[in-house]
Amino acid sequence: MPFTGPDVILDNPTFIHESALLFGKITIGPESTVWPYVVMRAEILEIRIGRRTNIQDFVMIHIGNNSPTIIGDNCSITHHCTIHGARIGDNCLIGINATIMDGVKIGKNCIIAGHTIVKENTVIPDNSIVAGSPGKVIRTMDNSEANKMNADFYYQNGINYSQQIYRM
Repeated sequence: MPFTGPDVILDNPTFIHESALLFGKITIGPESTVWPYVVMRAEILEIRIGRRTNIQDFVMIHIGNNSPTIIGDNCSITHHCTIHGARIGDNCLIGINATIMDGVKIGKNCIIAGHTIVKENTVIPDNSIVAGSPGKVIRTMDNSEANKMNADFYYQNGINYSQQIYRM
């Protein structure tokens, strides 16, 4: 079991790796997965992770001074991301090593490309693909099905890992 503080609520997640460090007011939703070396801290405000969302290896999630971190359902927060006091809608994929800063609001069905930096208080509309530093919308399309498929893959993988099956 990961190190979890007394205010962490695990609402029937599929898999949480033993190396995860979870401190403060955090809720992990049903069927979600938290992978190796994830760190989440919520000293003042809260972190909420939705249903069937995966938080992949080496992700750091924190709160802002005035903004909680809320991540929707069917999201993939991929390796080495930093999410800091932001709101991410349902069915989103945040690419490898992306940084999402305080007060950002990302709509549903979005893709944030790897290595993108989304600056403070940026609002990203639904169905956007964002890239760059600073991140800008480069295309608009409904990415919900592809993003749900990725989330489902991590859900299935989490079932296997919870049974110590490490290869499909």
